[in-house]
Amino acid sequence: MNRVILHIDVNNAFLSWTAIDLLNKGSKYDIRHGYSVIGGDENKRSGIVLAKSTPAKKLGIETGESLYSARKKCRVLRVYSPNFSFYREMSAKLFKLICKYTPDIEVASIDECYVDYTKVKDLYGDELVFARMIQKEILDTLGFTVNVGIANNKLCAKMASDFSKPYKIHTLYSYEVAKKMWPLDVGDLFGIGKRTVPKLNRLNIYTIGDLANADVNKLYVYFKKSALMMVDKANGIDDSLVLSSRVDPKVIGNEVTLDHDVFSIDELFNYLLFLSEKVGMRLRREGKYANVLVVVLKDNTFKKFSHQRSLDRPIDGNDEIFEASKLVLREMYNGERIRLVGIRLGKFTSQKLEQVSMFDSVSDESVSIDKVIDEINIKYGDVVVRRASLLNEKIN
Repeated sequence: MNRVILHIDVNNAFLSWTAIDLLNKGSKYDIRHGYSVIGGDENKRSGIVLAKSTPAKKLGIETGESLYSARKKCRVLRVYSPNFSFYREMSAKLFKLICKYTPDIEVASIDECYVDYTKVKDLYGDELVFARMIQKEILDTLGFTVNVGIANNKLCAKMASDFSKPYKIHTLYSYEVAKKMWPLDVGDLFGIGKRTVPKLNRLNIYTIGDLANADVNKLYVYFKKSALMMVDKANGIDDSLVLSSRVDPKVIGNEVTLDHDVFSIDELFNYLLFLSEKVGMRLRREGKYANVLVVVLKDNTFKKFSHQRSLDRPIDGNDEIFEASKLVLREMYNGERIRLVGIRLGKFTSQKLEQVSMFDSVSDESVSIDKVIDEINIKYGDVVVRRASLLNEKIN
């Protein structure tokens, strides 16, 4: 049976939610219909556009550009400060509404999620009918619109939801990949970084179809292990699971938002080390071992992407988690400027099955030490014992 995956994405979330907040407080003006952006302090050159209205977009204003630059494009531009507490409130309402229908949702960010519809299709019927129904319910009850992408895996569902906006439903089933996805620019493929596009273009790869039909062996010379992953994505191949992190407390994850752009893989490794200790401690508290590890990244244009690996054996040690996360990062990272790093663990077991694996160099002694450190940190606070390599890192 083919999987049915939905990707539900709020249209222009920060601006839409700010509009709702202002209207709730008595404003008669809906900022969604004017030249409006959500941004930081306009008096600082470092203030950037977090979201823009459709009229502002038509003037060429882009997410991530400076407010100073945006003001040059529109002298009558209205700038509104973000209200993250209200955004979190609206996000929680959205995911609570979706959870009425299935617990199988994975929260990808504050304004988007994946839904594994496979198990409940017999209950609620055709996925297109369900998508139209939930779109209308979200608009009627919460006051904002969403796009819904429908596919047989997460990658294609994400791609489908981005085809055109707002308030649209698109499908990208496996048999539609060649027709709907291959003609798109290769830079539109989810997970292909901006720095990778010129490299692909120099190899005469301009469309997703070009990449899908490229010789993996030739690409390997330039992209190493990422080559096969890119070609698989271009062919719409993705077997990653929908990990119900928000609704399933047994899925363990942690993220850290960075106060500056990071584009050094060694610096990213430091954050993975920190996160490995955090999630490792929580995993051991549950008395579980993880079979799946996911690394999550968000770049400085607020694009969030992740990569998943099924592990050779269940793990629970900090070093095991760290080594696996480094491997996943190397597979997915293309030099983007990163502002958020995260690790998620899933598919748990209560037993550690021994098997030869890439983690055999990690001793049971190191895992035992982790447990001793856990006890100390639980008793005295979670920053009492830390790795020496993390002592000078500004990680909150």
